[in-house]
Amino acid sequence: MSVGVEDFNQEIECAYKGENYSVRDNGAVLRHSLKEKRPRPTDNNWTFGKLNNKTGYLEIASVRIHRIVATAFHGEPPTKEHVVDHIDTNKQNNRPDNLRWVTRLENILLNPITARRIEIVCGSVEAFLADPSKFRDNFPDPNYEWMCAVSREEAQASKEKLLAWAESDKPLQGGSLGEWIYNRSVSSRVTENVERELEFINSLTRNAVQKVQNWKTPSEFPCCPQEDTSKPIANYVANLEVGKVFSRNQYTNSIIERFAMSSDENTLWIMCKSGDENPIKPYSLAEVTYQNDVFVHNSLGTFFQKDGVEKQFTLVQGLEWTGGDSIDDYC
Repeated sequence: MSVGVEDFNQEIECAYKGENYSVRDNGAVLRHSLKEKRPRPTDNNWTFGKLNNKTGYLEIASVRIHRIVATAFHGEPPTKEHVVDHIDTNKQNNRPDNLRWVTRLENILLNPITARRIEIVCGSVEAFLADPSKFRDNFPDPNYEWMCAVSREEAQASKEKLLAWAESDKPLQGGSLGEWIYNRSVSSRVTENVERELEFINSLTRNAVQKVQNWKTPSEFPCCPQEDTSKPIANYVANLEVGKVFSRNQYTNSIIERFAMSSDENTLWIMCKSGDENPIKPYSLAEVTYQNDVFVHNSLGTFFQKDGVEKQFTLVQGLEWTGGDSIDDYC
């Protein structure tokens, strides 16, 4: 059953950005006309707002309804940097009990996409909040650099708030903050958006990304081309050489053993051997494509034996393998 603008219990007046509003506890607002001015089309009418299809928020004359409601029922934001959090993650539910002022850090932590990226880089949300500065150089995306400059005191305060919210919402029961943040997005549409957004992460090399499902640790690709070209994959091949480093990160590096390009020049495969001493799986196979103006790196697996990686290297090219089975076929 839908709620009408007249279905309310409490009404408050407030000022927001030089305008005067009446606000109801059902999320409806009325903008008063300016003194000695002709009423504007959206003045003096109760409304839940008009949906902005680009942002998903409800607005009145391009002003977001949720900030007006939060100001009326929860007061002015503690700082200019504070933003409004929709507790149930529904951007169109602007009831006062669904809104709260949060810091910039808390807001980004409550975003399931950001939370997952933090987990990938830092291991967990808790690990990041314990000491943000520790991960200063670990985020390949410069848009996240500001988070690592947050003080331990602010991070600890945010952690305590998150834990309190999680306890009042759905007790963690031994789970992590990341799990609670992700699970609070109860909408399947939100969950799908999270998974889609997380399909790729930025690499440590400009112009390169990684498929996060198979290659979670941000890595550097020294041979990745940096100049624009009409034949990007062929240009990548020109930079490759047996014995060169193909990829490296804080844990390992991979040395090129063989490489091949598809006949249509859309795909590149690189067979590598680990540069570490006595790795459990010393061989690896990577695939590189060019999508949306960036080189996409995907791991096709790691292998115990050279025969195992050579077999897959042959098969992905559509060629026949005549070398028999290896232990990697059964592990």
